[in-house]
Amino acid sequence: MTGIEAIARMSFRLRSTLGCMTLWALSSLHDAGAQPSPPSAPFIIAPTIEGLSICDEAAQNPALLTLDQVVADCQARKTHGAAALKRLLEQLEPGGPKGKVQVGYTATLELLKLYRHTPKGWVIDDTKVAAFLDMITQVPRPVVLYLSAGHFDSQGAIVAELEKDPANWMQLRDGAVPKLGYFNYRILPYTLRTDASIPVNRYRFDALRHVVKRIKALPKAVQQRIVAFTLAGELHQLFPDFENGMGAFQNIRVTDYHPASVADFRRWLERKYGSVQTLQERTGLTYPDWQAVPTPSKDIRTERLTSFGEHYDAFADGILPLSGWLWDPQGHVQRLELFVNGQRVGPVSRGLHRLDVYRAVDNITDPNVGYRVDYDYRALPAGHHLAQVVATVKDQPRLLAQVPFVIVPRDQGKLPSSKPRGLMGLVKAEGLPELRSWLDLPRTGQDLYYNPLARDWNRFRAQQVRDFLGTFHAVARQAGLPADKLYSHQILPEVNSSWNAQLFAIGETLDGNAPWKTGLNLYGGATHSAWVRDFLSQRGIHGYGVPEFNPQQWKRDGVHLAAMQSHYEAGARFISPYYFSVVPERFKGAGEHGVNRMELRPDNPKDGSDKFYRAIIDLARQ
Repeated sequence: MTGIEAIARMSFRLRSTLGCMTLWALSSLHDAGAQPSPPSAPFIIAPTIEGLSICDEAAQNPALLTLDQVVADCQARKTHGAAALKRLLEQLEPGGPKGKVQVGYTATLELLKLYRHTPKGWVIDDTKVAAFLDMITQVPRPVVLYLSAGHFDSQGAIVAELEKDPANWMQLRDGAVPKLGYFNYRILPYTLRTDASIPVNRYRFDALRHVVKRIKALPKAVQQRIVAFTLAGELHQLFPDFENGMGAFQNIRVTDYHPASVADFRRWLERKYGSVQTLQERTGLTYPDWQAVPTPSKDIRTERLTSFGEHYDAFADGILPLSGWLWDPQGHVQRLELFVNGQRVGPVSRGLHRLDVYRAVDNITDPNVGYRVDYDYRALPAGHHLAQVVATVKDQPRLLAQVPFVIVPRDQGKLPSSKPRGLMGLVKAEGLPELRSWLDLPRTGQDLYYNPLARDWNRFRAQQVRDFLGTFHAVARQAGLPADKLYSHQILPEVNSSWNAQLFAIGETLDGNAPWKTGLNLYGGATHSAWVRDFLSQRGIHGYGVPEFNPQQWKRDGVHLAAMQSHYEAGARFISPYYFSVVPERFKGAGEHGVNRMELRPDNPKDGSDKFYRAIIDLARQ
């Protein structure tokens, strides 16, 4: 296997972004054209802090041998980590917050973890809420409150009770609840249905209301220091092998096939089409009534279908992704374009995130080397076709990559024997000095079966995500949180050219028309990306926040400062560098995994964490 082939294989196992945490190209600091003015309000650097429940008294007690013992001791003392937090923030911005750029912190409150069991059932332990809010009161810094209630809120005592009721979970098509983890941290696939009577929803919404009530009782000066609330966490659909499977396109399995969700899907279809007769007219699929309409879930290649509407795979919704990576340090390539059967289709996006390639090849110094175009193949006839990615070099076309694919009719009948002709006589781009590239998707000869119901299924799944975030936001507003401080806490799968965004189905939450303010988690090259800036501009997104932020780069100096500065210039309200820790060293252990590589400290060179640490101090001097 060549080095290039090895990198191509790795593209489907992108392990290096976190939490499902995501992603911004070290290009110029500004895009061409007029630039936005810096915000009038201070730009807040609010790093996520690990260990805020650890008080000095317990941390310094050698008789306490485990971190759990330390936390329990602090809870018994009704105290917290305010002293350690103050010391840390003083190192980053001595003398307190001031100027155009200020250092605060992000504090996470897991809502389900607040519950304790009593003879009367599960109740909110208000001592935990009180300690959390007392810490905020004692630390006179700007703060972002992360009100966590998504699949990472999985450590509370109440979880064992929730697991007994199938109504609380998303399901795969066989009825199984996905068993998932992320860097050895258990995550749970809580339902995205909005019914408040579902137990997990009742507990989540009640905890949110309780916390908001307690926040509103804080002194006004303390409330004013809260610059943002990020809501729920990364909300999206889930899939097996969550940690490694974000780039899966073969044999995919998705959520949510819970019977109640399937019933919701059929009602969604009825609202869209009105009648099964209209469904037949528009899709060519015939069913006697809505109860007979299937939820797409079977792969026609390997399973017997009762009707074609059952077919589902990564391409069944009519979209064929063509993606790869291109390293062109000398700037030979002016643009990339897609041609199908010799006809120009349109531009191919560049500058997408590929941290896997950055990690694998020493002399690739920018992770934003990905390219991708999602080609709508629905208008093509059944038969053989040829896709070509063409690079323009000195105003002349050169072939970067090409791949044949096949569109198969519903009856899987005989295909036309004719072969398509692409652009002929193109010189290959790969001979240009220092240029390296690879096409990851699709595989050669990829067969495609378009199912209109699969397209509807993906849209319904995306609507589920938006509806739940909308409901969570509505509860927060009704409880009294101010609209101008409520942000989402979402990832952006599309910025990773090798990821399968269908697995997540979150596009409806990022359209710029939502009642909440946009919060995007950004990792790697996505922290400084012309593609992301275009994404925000096209959707009219302003005054956004970045609830998780880490460039994860170490090969060039200045990357981290430039990335942060780009968001300040773009008008972001805050970024939350991931992550700092006030956990005592004796409890951290010697093991290394993808998370603790990113602990920001002056003596941690992994993933450029030491460079990021110093860049925060430099920017805070403004």
